[in-house]
Amino acid sequence: MTPPDDASARPAAPDPRLVAAAAMVFVTDPRAPVVDPADARHLLDVLRLRPGEPVIASDGCGVWVPCRGGRAADPGSLLVPEGEAVTSTPGGPSLTVAFAPVKGDRPEWVVQKLTELGVDRIVPLTTRRSVVRWEGERAGRAVERLRRVAVEASAQCRRPLLPEVTPVLSLEGLAERTGSPPALAHPGGSPPGGADRVVAVGPEGGWDADELAAAGSLLGLGPTVLRAETAAVAAGTLLCAFRAALIAPLA
Repeated sequence: MTPPDDASARPAAPDPRLVAAAAMVFVTDPRAPVVDPADARHLLDVLRLRPGEPVIASDGCGVWVPCRGGRAADPGSLLVPEGEAVTSTPGGPSLTVAFAPVKGDRPEWVVQKLTELGVDRIVPLTTRRSVVRWEGERAGRAVERLRRVAVEASAQCRRPLLPEVTPVLSLEGLAERTGSPPALAHPGGSPPGGADRVVAVGPEGGWDADELAAAGSLLGLGPTVLRAETAAVAAGTLLCAFRAALIAPLA
C-alpha cells in the first residue's frame, strides 16, 4: 500500500465531540436517552461521571446525540441532550472478518480488537479442523457474549455504528451471507489489497485441502506463522487500512 502523499489524502478525523466525551452509552432513543441500570452504574460508579460532563448517547445504528451528565438519581435524567442528533454513515465498503474461535477468552479479545479497528461484520466460524466447536445452546451463549464485548468495545472507542456479530457460520454459510466465497488467510498466499472485503481465518491446525480448493483466493498475512487470534486481528487491520487509503482521496 502506497502511503498518502499529503494531508488531504489522510483519513478523516473523528468528530471532536466523540473524542472529547467522557463516555459513550447505547440507548434506544438518543434524543430522549434513558440509560439502562447496568450502564448507569458503570457511568456513576466506575467512570464517576459528574454533572455537566460530556457523554455521547447512541442507538448503535449510527445516530448519536451529544449530552451532558444530569441528575444521577433518575435514569431518565442521567443524560441531558445538548444539540442536534448526528448520523454517522459507514466509511466506505463493508468489511467482514471471520475467524475460527480458539480456547479461553481469546475470541473475546479478537472481537474487541476488530470492533476497535472498524470491521463491519464479525463472524465466528466453524471449520473442519476446528478444535473449539460452538454448537446448540453453547453457540447461542458464546455469540451473545461476543455481542456484549462488541458493544463495550464500541463504547470505549466511541463507535456509533455497532458491528454485526453473526451466529456461528460455516464457510458455505459465510459465502451465502456475503455473496461470494471468502478469501482464506493462508501462509504463502497473495498479499491482500484494496479489493479484498471478506477474509476468513482458520483454526490452529489450518484449512484442509477441500476448504483451500473452494476458497475465493488465498491471502498471506506476512512472513511468519501467526497465532489464529493474531491472524484475525492482522487481517482486520489490513482490510481497514486499505479501505482508509481507498476513501481518503474522496474525503
